[in-house]
Parts: sequence; structure tokens; C-alpha cells
Amino acid sequence: MQEHKISIRVRYAETDQMGVVYHGNYAQYFEMGRVEWLRNKGVSYKELENSGVMLPVVSLSMNYKKPAYYDDELTVITRMYYLGGVKIEFTYEIVNQKGDLLTTAHTTLVFVDMKTKRQISVPDYLEKFING
Repeated sequence: MQEHKISIRVRYAETDQMGVVYHGNYAQYFEMGRVEWLRNKGVSYKELENSGVMLPVVSLSMNYKKPAYYDDELTVITRMYYLGGVKIEFTYEIVNQKGDLLTTAHTTLVFVDMKTKRQISVPDYLEKFING
């Protein structure tokens, strides 16, 4: 599995009244990890969209183990789980500065032609970048 890590610091606006990261913000953390995973492979979302391809999320599952708090430094570990057909899947782990596992997740995204809005196979050039 190909892995990439990014660090983020929890901002005050991402927390609830208890100082805990609001559950909906985790999807943004996963997106940040996924975008940087692709960039690390030489592919940017912007270039992908400029070539007429979108990658919408069609499935997201999360498991919360421990809370993240305001000002925590988090590491988002993103791994490509599967690439083939019309989809790409990623798994994620979020750990805090102590190394505690806070959250795990899995996403499935599908390749879509921006003009027709229909699913397409993984573009050849993209598969070469990712598996290259």
C-alpha cells in the first residue's frame, strides 16, 4: 500500500463547545490527505479537472476511537487501497502528537467525465502516475 502523511493543527473553529473536533470536519481532513497523496504522485486535482475528469466521493465510512481537541497536532496517514475499473479507494488513520490512534476511515471515489457526468474507467495517464 502506498502511503502519504500530512500534519495539520486543529483550529478553534473546527471544535464544538467541549473543545472536541466536530465529527463533520474529519471528512475535510481526509480530503486534505487524499489531495496531497495524489500531488505526491504527480497528479493535482486541478490538472485532473482541467483534463475533464472529476473524482466525487461515493462512499465514506469512519470509526472514531478517541477525540481530537483544539490545538492538537494531527497526522493524517492516507493509503491507496484499490485502483481499478471506475474507482479508487483510500484508507486513512489520524493520530495525535502522542501517537494515539484517533480515527480510521475508508473512502471510495469514482472517475466521472465532467461533460457527460458518467462514470469512466481510470484514465491511462493517471494509472501510470499512480502505479509508476
